[in-house]
Amino acid sequence: MIATEKMKVGEQPTGNPMEISVIRIQGSGNGPRVYIQANVHGAEVQGNAVIYQLLEFFRQHPPEGDVVLVPLANPMGINQKSGEFTLGRFDPVTGVNWNRQYHFDASLIAPFCEEYRHAEETVIREAFRGQLRQHLHERLNSPWGLTCGQHLAINLQLMAVEADIVLDLHTGPISARHLYVPEYARKRARYFNIPLNILIPSDFSGAMDEASFSPWWQLSEAFAKFGRPLPVMVDAFTIELGSQEKLNVQAAREDALGICQYLQHQGLWSATPVVECEPVTQHACYLKDYKAFFSPAGGQVEYHATVNQPLAAGAPLVTLWHFNALASEACERRDLTLHCDAIPVLHFASASVNQGTELYKVMTNTFPL
Repeated sequence: MIATEKMKVGEQPTGNPMEISVIRIQGSGNGPRVYIQANVHGAEVQGNAVIYQLLEFFRQHPPEGDVVLVPLANPMGINQKSGEFTLGRFDPVTGVNWNRQYHFDASLIAPFCEEYRHAEETVIREAFRGQLRQHLHERLNSPWGLTCGQHLAINLQLMAVEADIVLDLHTGPISARHLYVPEYARKRARYFNIPLNILIPSDFSGAMDEASFSPWWQLSEAFAKFGRPLPVMVDAFTIELGSQEKLNVQAAREDALGICQYLQHQGLWSATPVVECEPVTQHACYLKDYKAFFSPAGGQVEYHATVNQPLAAGAPLVTLWHFNALASEACERRDLTLHCDAIPVLHFASASVNQGTELYKVMTNTFPL
């Protein structure tokens, strides 16, 4: 059964509610609970097309676990326009990234472990989820109030906290498809069939994927200190679907099938495999080796390196031009390169940059996933 509801995630100055649509699919059996959201950043629209393709797939192949789909997850960011551009990456009131306002208080881990160190796994799972849920409700009802972005984030997180699998769909500026992979889930990540993979630690810095896996990963690590192995009970990934301000509904099917292949491996369907993707070459690096290259000066940039194509040390990366002295010998060009081999993942969208603009993000010290 598929049902859609409206959820209030904020309120406009007029007093009118800001609402999102939530699609709920009731599972036919005992599969994992799945939460998938898209378009938290206003310009990152491709995830909505992937949710459309997922919904079509689920209609043909009903999942055994419950699934929650949230397209257009940030009505404030989506409507944050300036001319032809969508600016919805940061809350315009606070300046904080929309995807850095989720909540996790690590201080709850130690007392929980002390209380439940001898409990059954099923008891631990439900009790810890209950504690996370309670903390989020307390956060939402803080007597000091919350910012607009925090209201949105906590309302989204209250849905995600009920899931065993959380997928947050994003895009980059000019970007290749890539995946942020918690290190404990490295073996499972290959089922997404995404070419570039960045392995991340258990740290929490406010993003949805971290808010979903960090509590459970840190819980597992804390139990290990008591000599008791405990699996990480929740998987969460940020999936980067290419470039922002672009929509391709047909191309979204490839990513939807990759997601379904992963979900199939996790037990969303128990019968004969419903999907098998043609494997792609998958590269990986650790987060510490995912490097940003910043412009050494302001000017106009000609981008040479292609995303998802290996770049040798010393090969052309960009040419930085200064056209302010165009008719004189002072007109300057600078050919910039990297000092090591890398795979470019994304680059800045504009050709006009300030000194210090992040021109590229690249993977270094790569290895097969």
